[in-house]
Amino acid sequence: MTDEATVSAAETLGGAVADLHRVLRRSTSRRTGRTPLPDAQVEVLRLVERCPGVSVKEAAERLHTAANTVSTLVGELAGAGLLERTRDPQNRRIVRLRLTPAAHLRIGDYVAHRRDLLLDALHRLDEPARRDVVRAADHLRHLADLLADQEHAARPPGPPEIASS
Repeated sequence: MTDEATVSAAETLGGAVADLHRVLRRSTSRRTGRTPLPDAQVEVLRLVERCPGVSVKEAAERLHTAANTVSTLVGELAGAGLLERTRDPQNRRIVRLRLTPAAHLRIGDYVAHRRDLLLDALHRLDEPARRDVVRAADHLRHLADLLADQEHAARPPGPPEIASS
């Protein structure tokens, strides 16, 4: 059984994380001067960044999304110059995905601007609050990993559903 304080903290955390994501996305995009990519495209780019050479089918499985949806996203990202598609030399039917130099620059620029926004905000906190937030960072990363694992384990077998964003 979960106590009332923990339930309240979970609700506050959920709202704060959502607000933080939204504000960082909007502010970072404004600072970079670029229109933000749709979340689904960002998920594909992040996966390819973590797993260079992933195939469209593998990406769909990892993202729990239909292969044709990932294929459409890959086409859009390739058209924007952010993904390159190459045929697997062992099996020419398989397309392997890699980030382009433009994608690496865009991601690096976004990460740097996001970091700078967070650093500025952290410096406006009082010292005890700043220490608490900095200490919590690793725990929040672990919490996100636990939720991702839980989501993966909860997926029923069968065709993946299309995730909405």
